[in-house]
Amino acid sequence: MTLIKNALAAIGLLCLSGLFIFAVQKAPSDASVKKEQPLVNDYNVYALTVPENLDFAGEAMPLQNPDILERMDRELLVNTYWQSNGLLMFKRSKKYFPIIEPILEEYDIPNDFKYLAVIESGLTNAVSPAGARGVWQIMKTTGRENGLEVNTNVDERYHLEKATRVACKYLLKAKERLGSWTLAAAAYNGGNAGISRRLKQQDVSDYYDLLLGEETGRYVFRIVALKEILSNPSKYGFNFQEKDLYTYIPTIKVAVDTAVTDFSKFAQKFGINYKILKIHNPWLREKHLNNKSRKQYYIDIPKEGYYSKP
Repeated sequence: MTLIKNALAAIGLLCLSGLFIFAVQKAPSDASVKKEQPLVNDYNVYALTVPENLDFAGEAMPLQNPDILERMDRELLVNTYWQSNGLLMFKRSKKYFPIIEPILEEYDIPNDFKYLAVIESGLTNAVSPAGARGVWQIMKTTGRENGLEVNTNVDERYHLEKATRVACKYLLKAKERLGSWTLAAAAYNGGNAGISRRLKQQDVSDYYDLLLGEETGRYVFRIVALKEILSNPSKYGFNFQEKDLYTYIPTIKVAVDTAVTDFSKFAQKFGINYKILKIHNPWLREKHLNNKSRKQYYIDIPKEGYYSKP
């Protein structure tokens, strides 16, 4: 019995000690603890003012219309506060716009259409659920109809220069058929026939008067939002320096009119590896080139110095 009493006494002492320790841990002095500030004080989200004069390819948006104003406000908000994606668009545009812009000018296409490529793919070689591919999201049939080679060995939808030219041809035809650059942009998403049919059914002649599905209905607004944000980074809270942007890497074009059995060995001849060769030539879909027809291809090789090892 004495042993039991002693044991209970020991347990009681331990409990008291535990309570004392717990109390000390739960109630430290103010001097030793830095109070955390609410997160809301460190980050603020602001309503945006939609600029009074916005346009696409020189064609004004009717922002006096409350429906148009709300839809434009939505796209500005979504793209301003998706900060990580926004910064990536700034970085990638520095790398790829120098390739796209001269081709748009060559075809007399307004420079604003470079932002169409931004919303189509985020300036990546994306693949859509419907099978569209590349920066300009070109379908297989459209690519072949416009002279692109599309097969398992070579897919020129991934060739940025050639794909940009296909996009330009499509947009010129759409502009001629539909009458405005805004409708031509919408047709890039909704199709020439689809936009023409909607215009006729609803007895209107302007994109902003059309009732469209979610994707095509937002399409031009998204383009204009990206144009506005990418043209005015500090206005929308994006802070970076020139050195933070991705680098446009100039290349030389090497003509090839025979089969290539191994692109790893081919790349080594130019002081690069297979990975670098593929980065600059994503249209080469396999590690070899069949070329039974002896067609002449031009393979981009980065100029010396850009991938040199330290």
